[in-house]
Amino acid sequence: MQLHLVRERWPASHPSHIQLYSMNTPNGIKVALALEEMHLAYEPHTINILEGDQFSEAFKVINPNSKIPALIDPNGPDDHPISLMESGAILRYLADKTGEFIPLDRAGKSACDQWLYFQVGHIGPMFGQFGHFFKYARDKCDHPYPLKRYTDETRRLLGVLEHHLERHEYMLGESYSIADMAIVPWVECLGGFYQASEPLQLDEFKAVNRWQQACTSRPAYGKAREVCSL
Repeated sequence: MQLHLVRERWPASHPSHIQLYSMNTPNGIKVALALEEMHLAYEPHTINILEGDQFSEAFKVINPNSKIPALIDPNGPDDHPISLMESGAILRYLADKTGEFIPLDRAGKSACDQWLYFQVGHIGPMFGQFGHFFKYARDKCDHPYPLKRYTDETRRLLGVLEHHLERHEYMLGESYSIADMAIVPWVECLGGFYQASEPLQLDEFKAVNRWQQACTSRPAYGKAREVCSL
C-alpha cells in the first residue's frame, strides 16, 4: 500500500498517533466521537469534500471509494500499521482495540453489530437521500416523488428508533456504546444542518429526542462536532 502518498499530501506532526482523514459530516463526526470518547491520541486531517479532496490519488490509497472518513493506525494488529475505511468498520475496530463502548459477551456484540449495520444500511443512506432532495435538489428536481419517498422512509426509520428507545435508555440498553455514536449524528443532522424539524415533525418522537439530548450533551460530542471542520 502506498501510504507514503498519504503522508506526503497530509504530513503528520505526530506520526505515532492515529491519523484521521475526515470532515465533520455525520459519518465523520461519529468516528471523531469514538476517538474522543475512547481517549485515543489522534491527529485530524480535514478532507474538503466540497473541493474534491476525496477523489485525490492520495486519499484513494486509504479509501478507493473516495468517501470520508478514513484513518491510519500506526499501531495496528501485531504492531503493524493498518488503514481503515467505512465508518461502521472503523467504529468496531476502535471498540475492539480499546475494549470500550461495546459489550464483552457474544450476544451483546451481536446486538451492537445489528444496530451498527442498521445505521450503515438504512439510517445513513435514507437520511442522506432525504437531505439531498430536501436541502440541495429543490431547484433541480420539481417532481414530488423523491422527496415524499425519502421523507416517508426517514419518518419510518425514526419510528423504529422511537419504538426501541421507549424501552431502552440507549441503543443497547443502559450503556452508551458505538451504536449510539453511529446513529446520533445522523438524527441530529435532521433538525440541525438539514433544518427539517417541521417537515419531519420531529417533536413527535419523544423517546428519540430524549436519547438525542443525552448523547449530544456528552462533552466528547461537542468536541467531535468541531473535528475536521472547515
